[in-house]
Amino acid sequence: MRLPIRSLLCSWRLGNSSTADTGRRQLSGPAMRLVQFCRRSEEGAVRVGVELDAGQGVVDLRDFDSSLPNTMREFLETGERGMEQAHRALSSGKSVVSLSEVRLLPPVTAPEKVVCVGMNYRDHCLEQNAPIPKEPIIFSKFPSAITGPYDDITLPEESKEVDWEVELAFIIGRKGKHIKEEEALSFVAGFTVANDVSARDWQMRRNGKQWLLGKTFDSFCPLGPALVTTAALKDPHNLGIRCRVNGDTVQDSNTNQMIFRTEKLVAWVSQFVTLCPGDVFLTGTPPGVGVFRKPPVFLKKGDVVECEIDEIGVIRNTVI
Repeated sequence: MRLPIRSLLCSWRLGNSSTADTGRRQLSGPAMRLVQFCRRSEEGAVRVGVELDAGQGVVDLRDFDSSLPNTMREFLETGERGMEQAHRALSSGKSVVSLSEVRLLPPVTAPEKVVCVGMNYRDHCLEQNAPIPKEPIIFSKFPSAITGPYDDITLPEESKEVDWEVELAFIIGRKGKHIKEEEALSFVAGFTVANDVSARDWQMRRNGKQWLLGKTFDSFCPLGPALVTTAALKDPHNLGIRCRVNGDTVQDSNTNQMIFRTEKLVAWVSQFVTLCPGDVFLTGTPPGVGVFRKPPVFLKKGDVVECEIDEIGVIRNTVI
């Protein structure tokens, strides 16, 4: 018996000329929610899957087709063939693993690059009384900072000012250099939720005020819960985005506040480096971060941080 699957996931959306789909015209593909997971009985054995409707489980792609790889990065490297097989697996109703047997991992682990964008929300610039950037401000995290959608955030002994930043992230689906803006979305596999956890003392006062060290402690990049393919989103630049700490909403905005959108960021960064499947981009945060509150508020042991983006999902991380 085939499991019921939302029509969105079974459909194929071709790019069109609507305003919301500008820049998406060369992109076609299945609307899906791709995940990395391990079975609780096989901790450490990474698999790629497709989420069914809430509570219905995950389709194990390697179980459906043994020729498919185990990790998301390798899966994305298979290109169109992998996506087509994932769509067939989703439509088949086979190889379904119960959610009770699954632990979700970050959608991507060990990417070649984690590219981050600073000061990329108009309302966040206003919060700081800072000028609107004329070019993207780029920094990075090390891939070792990535952790799962429900894993813990570890407070480092070296910092007393650890802060939250909910962000829309996207993941590169195919290799490219000097990519044109009008073609950029065809290089994006999909979108996910990120928390750009930041040690403000190291970001703003230490290490010559370079941002890297303050951004890249272990566990400072929770990511997930799924890679939502671009075709599954009506418009990634018009989504509600929010963060809650212990149930209290601390950030509440919309991705339409982004100064430099996905297409611009892909084109801009690809001038300097070759983008590869699995590369992760964090696109900036809206207002409401702890450091600019009066008085400033920072994370402490026992806090629960939830980052949520409409149509994509929620990640929930406990501070330890």
